[in-house]
Amino acid sequence: MDEIKIIRSEYVTSAVSKKTCPEEILPEIVFVGRSNVGKSSLINSLTNRKSLARTSGTPGKTQTINFFRVTLKLPADESREIFFVDLPGYGYAKTSKTNRKLWAKFIDEYLSSRRDIKFVCQLIDMRHEPQESDLKSFAGLVEKNLPVLIVATKSDKIGKTQRQKHLDAIKKSLGVDDESVLPYSSTKNEGRSELLDVIANSLIK
Repeated sequence: MDEIKIIRSEYVTSAVSKKTCPEEILPEIVFVGRSNVGKSSLINSLTNRKSLARTSGTPGKTQTINFFRVTLKLPADESREIFFVDLPGYGYAKTSKTNRKLWAKFIDEYLSSRRDIKFVCQLIDMRHEPQESDLKSFAGLVEKNLPVLIVATKSDKIGKTQRQKHLDAIKKSLGVDDESVLPYSSTKNEGRSELLDVIANSLIK
């Protein structure tokens, strides 16, 4: 596929319930993962914007569903608008049980009710095997019949000779094949063009 470019991106809104999600109907690419796995950094990398999505060293900082409108330039000069959707991180234990239940409820409501989700990028830190919360999240997405691409983040933190070993561990834990896992480095933009291709392909289907 010819090079896919993002020519425009902007923050739209933050939602805490189905009612506060945008009424505008656009294809949605969803980003999920443990707190501090790098969702905001990945969105900034994809859009070539340093601070479109707010990044923080504090786990659990994202507490809303954040919508970003993105304009893609596809082959043959076709342009398409989509939403990037950044969900609150899971697996963060230092917030209250009430907050965790609230987040879980509106995340489940969003994933179950939105009809324009093209696929979900589940981010997993490539340096570690999937944790229990990762496995639970993946199983929940599969149960909802949502297509999932595992994005193995922070690939630059691992030597090239060790990467395949770590990727194999992720694939084995989740029971997925090679095409379902994409290594990614937000600091070096490794994997960016491949992920943009996956996004473009999801719009063509």
